[in-house]
Amino acid sequence: MRDQAEKLRMKMLESQGALGRSIAVVSGKGGVGKSNFSTNFAINLAKLGKKVVVIDMDIGMGNVHIIIGKTARYSLKDYLFGEVSLKEVMYEGPHNLQYISGGSGMASIIEWSEEMFNGLIDAFEQLQKSFDYILFDMGAGATSWSLDLLTSIDEIIVITTAEPTAITDAYSMMKFIHLRDQSKTFYLLCNRAFSKEEGIETLSRLENTMMKFLNKQVSILGSLPEDTSVRKAVREQVPFSIAYPNSPIATTLKVMVQQFVDRQMIEVHGQAKTTTFLSKLRSIFSKGRD
Repeated sequence: MRDQAEKLRMKMLESQGALGRSIAVVSGKGGVGKSNFSTNFAINLAKLGKKVVVIDMDIGMGNVHIIIGKTARYSLKDYLFGEVSLKEVMYEGPHNLQYISGGSGMASIIEWSEEMFNGLIDAFEQLQKSFDYILFDMGAGATSWSLDLLTSIDEIIVITTAEPTAITDAYSMMKFIHLRDQSKTFYLLCNRAFSKEEGIETLSRLENTMMKFLNKQVSILGSLPEDTSVRKAVREQVPFSIAYPNSPIATTLKVMVQQFVDRQMIEVHGQAKTTTFLSKLRSIFSKGRD
């Protein structure tokens, strides 16, 4: 195992991958609309001419392909088990969006072998050379390996609703990540807000809690309204940004994504990015695994 890890470290050190941005979408609990947001967020990035790939990291329980309305013959699970190539698990969605399904029929991968981690990093390395954005739709909750991955990713979008349990779980998720990497950038999103005021209050509570207990500043991405168009789109298996482009949630998200991209452009021009997704992965693996 140690020899394999050493070979992996050397391979990663030799990598000259491009600087495609990595973004993870997380939630402390299920049922807050995370995958729906991830899919439509990615579609809006693609509409702006960005090269985007969505990776469904809810392995064994993935549903991004269902939201898009396509059948994925192979999934990330198949790739990790060495049964197919990375190219075979990639599918094309709306507006040239690419996605990798998490698969189904298995709750999770309990034991991660060194070969699986090797394959995962190989995949990320290839994708970072080809895409402007790699969007990870993470499973709800936190595990040791998912926290390792989240520590490496450039930015984290944290989704909550106005429900007290969702707010508490969103804070817990950010705390887990923050304790591993205090420099991590968090963007807060309130989904399914019944009013603009409810969204603002929810985000303010989380923002103030992070500052009070962790002395951590976060960024507000905004809030998306409760909208019956979402439920209709899910039934039709067409992303709401495409099925109902003039709906309140679709128009709000469109503006949100444009502001997100504009903000990133300002930040990139304002200062050089000193650490990258792959370099952080190298750091994690340089510590070795038990």
